[in-house]
Amino acid sequence: MSTDFALALRGAYHASATPMQPLMQGFPPPAEQRVTWHNFMTPPHNRWAFHNLGRIRPNISVERGAGQVRSLPVAPYDIDGFSFQSAAGHEVHLSEHLSATHTDGWLVLKDGQIVHELYANGHQEHKRHIMFSVTKSLIGMKAQELVQSGQLDDQALASHYVPEFAGSAFGDASVRQLMDMAVGIDYDEVYDDPNSGSSQFGYACGLTPPPPGIKACQSLYEYLPATRKLGEHGGFFHYVTATTEALGWVMERASGRSCAAMLGDIWSELGCERDGFFVADPWGRNVTGCGFNATLRDMARYGELLLSKGNCRGDQLISADAIGAVLAGGDPAIYAANESFAQWSPGASYKSQWYVYPNEALLAVGIHGQYLYVDFKHGVVIVKQSSMPVAESILDIDTVRLIRALARTL
Repeated sequence: MSTDFALALRGAYHASATPMQPLMQGFPPPAEQRVTWHNFMTPPHNRWAFHNLGRIRPNISVERGAGQVRSLPVAPYDIDGFSFQSAAGHEVHLSEHLSATHTDGWLVLKDGQIVHELYANGHQEHKRHIMFSVTKSLIGMKAQELVQSGQLDDQALASHYVPEFAGSAFGDASVRQLMDMAVGIDYDEVYDDPNSGSSQFGYACGLTPPPPGIKACQSLYEYLPATRKLGEHGGFFHYVTATTEALGWVMERASGRSCAAMLGDIWSELGCERDGFFVADPWGRNVTGCGFNATLRDMARYGELLLSKGNCRGDQLISADAIGAVLAGGDPAIYAANESFAQWSPGASYKSQWYVYPNEALLAVGIHGQYLYVDFKHGVVIVKQSSMPVAESILDIDTVRLIRALARTL
């Protein structure tokens, strides 16, 4: 790691914090406090928006069902003094990192018991927080289950299920290549460029409005068939949110059900406290690449379900074979060849929309600081919900180090 990077990482912990200002206070709130579709992705507005998104964007419920809430016993463990070694080589305290990364909610489960939980920045137990690309992993696990059951052939071409993909980036890609982010597509995941592939995706799915003069598709159903191929598919890891959306469409055609309905099969039997919800695109499609919202504890319940090999109170909600197949991981050499990702999460591989430490742990990550970590070796689940001012931060490398070090300590 370069000296410049290490210095920048150290400096990120000491950057001056933006003063907290009230948001959405009053009837109506004054203009400078108002959070809208046009500003909710930018600081400081995201600090309110990320746990109130249902108030400003159309959404699709993932119902919790009528069953009893499954309690999570509390067994406090003193980790307030916990510290870990930063990638810059210095010791960082837990509280220091959580503050620097604008943590809204943080929960640690050990053997099914809550050992540490906190809320900040106006977030509360009952509020649903957007999980951004953690959504991909929930979808990917369901895709793996469809493969295990024979409902989805991961060696078939995506266009076999979605003929509209013919001629697009996805037309001659296999379902497995979609699942493992190995599609050759002309797309750049650059969040601060209004013309980038990821920005065009954002307009199509209704997350952000296009700036004046920027032409955008009206729905993901328009956007995905319009993507273009670049190079050949397979043998590499190319992280593209649109690829997950293509996978979601394939799953829906294969099963005859929406991804929201498929996830609802789990949510309704998991003993959740609240409905989850997907952000909906302008045509009412669930945004499967980044649109799921849930409470902190309900995300922990999902993580605990994975740790329990898909079994909840005697009901098999996720196939144990599907979880095992994902946990086996992908080719670590393919993942390592992507230098930026390999530096961020050394020792990982990628399989079915999950970052995998083979036969040890599963990691799901979303922009602005969302994390779900399921450590099978140590019996630990960690959830982090955040409102970082930027989509990707130099501090992300330390969040992974913190999570893994804490799980080993517990």
